[in-house]
Amino acid sequence: MASWDKEEAPSDAEQQPTVRAAEYVRMSTDHQKYSTENQADAIRHYAASRGIEIVRTYADDGKSGLSIDGRASLQRLIADVESGVADFEMILVYDVSRWGRFQDADESAYYEYICRRAGIQIAYCAEQFENDGSPMSTMFKGFKRAMAGEYSRELSVKVFAGQGRLIEKGYRQGGPAGFGLRRTLIDEHGNTKAVLGRGEQKSLQTDRVILTPGPEEEIAVVRSVYVAFVHDGLSERDIADDLNSKGIVTDLGRPWTRGTVHQLLINGKYVGDNVWNRQSFKLKKKRVRNDPEIWIRSPSAFEAIVERDLFDAAQALIGARSFRLSDAEMIEALRIVYESKGLLSGIIIDECEGLPSSSAYSSRFGSLLRAYSLVGYSPDRDYRYLAVNRALRRLHPDILRQVLDGLKAQGSEAWQDVETDRVIVNGEFSLSVVIVRCTPTPTGLMRWKIRFDTSKMPDITLVVRMDASNRQPFDYYLFPRLDVAAERLRLAEDNDLLLDAYRFDALDFFYEIAAPVRFAEAA
Repeated sequence: MASWDKEEAPSDAEQQPTVRAAEYVRMSTDHQKYSTENQADAIRHYAASRGIEIVRTYADDGKSGLSIDGRASLQRLIADVESGVADFEMILVYDVSRWGRFQDADESAYYEYICRRAGIQIAYCAEQFENDGSPMSTMFKGFKRAMAGEYSRELSVKVFAGQGRLIEKGYRQGGPAGFGLRRTLIDEHGNTKAVLGRGEQKSLQTDRVILTPGPEEEIAVVRSVYVAFVHDGLSERDIADDLNSKGIVTDLGRPWTRGTVHQLLINGKYVGDNVWNRQSFKLKKKRVRNDPEIWIRSPSAFEAIVERDLFDAAQALIGARSFRLSDAEMIEALRIVYESKGLLSGIIIDECEGLPSSSAYSSRFGSLLRAYSLVGYSPDRDYRYLAVNRALRRLHPDILRQVLDGLKAQGSEAWQDVETDRVIVNGEFSLSVVIVRCTPTPTGLMRWKIRFDTSKMPDITLVVRMDASNRQPFDYYLFPRLDVAAERLRLAEDNDLLLDAYRFDALDFFYEIAAPVRFAEAA
């Protein structure tokens, strides 16, 4: 939302304010209808008590605070400050979370630093500290930034878990119904209320959405597609051409393509299966395609419009296409597509006649990214962290074995509790091993984000920080349970003494102090 000027001239009897300020307000959803008004009211009381004149307002309505993307007013505010056209000396914000719930607290600090560098101070009006640059202010502000980001992370986990439970109960979570199906609204007792049109959403929190069969003519088309593919031996391209020649369009009103027919043939919703979490886009970060083993499924949740045997036969035929080809043949075919198109994606692969499906490439080579790398293609988005995480999961048993061997070499009795994945040492305390990926910043600094398992909190958590290449351990931290105050912790190369007091270059000292000491029994 664009900014607007405020012209509230004081009366002659009033003292002329000496400080000009801009206010920034933000609400994250349209449901928070009066949030920005409440923020503005508190900001104006703060300004009036300090002789500050508010000359400009920047407001982001219904915008998430996870990033600056989509927050046009904050972007305009920063641009005005950097360009020198800002006609104010202060920026008033309700609290730290309204400035943003950035997942990296440094990003929040960076935007504030831009303002401070230009001589413009930010004041958080509802906070219990003055943003005056003092050590205590800096500490409180850093803590508040971390809490703001943590709130969004915790909310994301809770929302994801809730959505997963709804999927398992057979309810639809977002997305169009697809050709031949309709989204139907039901109440909390399962009674049908209405069929939702495109773009329509439920209005009551207790209502739910399920998939139901669409018009008979569309159902007949879906079934004919499966029959033509399985029994008549027609390809997706042939089926698409036949549908287009009959004037039949997709649910989006577009002509059929090989890819749209292929998606119809592989989607389990046509046999009533409810499948979710194929892709993730959590906390406004990069969209990733998840491995099938972490998909959330609810078989036979909806009324099927295609027989299960017919659907399974179609999947077998699609899978057989890739089994007829060797790895080298599949990669060569993919290379030809890459050279002709200049880029690759799952949609491009599915649209190519005679080429195995994108799911076949993902299954054969572990992931589409792995297949892309074999033909020399690197997507703009960086998904290398997925490969790093897989490598660290494979490394975990080796690290665990080294710790067990080191403890036993010093005389300790140590074994792994397979149920909790914790190490029990001398029957006296439990130990958990956490391997943390190194994430370099754009400036070359190393950062580590630790996530503690607070549900099965061990007595001691051994954190193994990996080096910049994520191939070798960089150092180690030993955190006692009593000193773990948060589920997540962010570490730099050098940290405050309160953290680095737990740091070790090697584990020899830990093995020694964990070893049992025998005392002579007194007579």
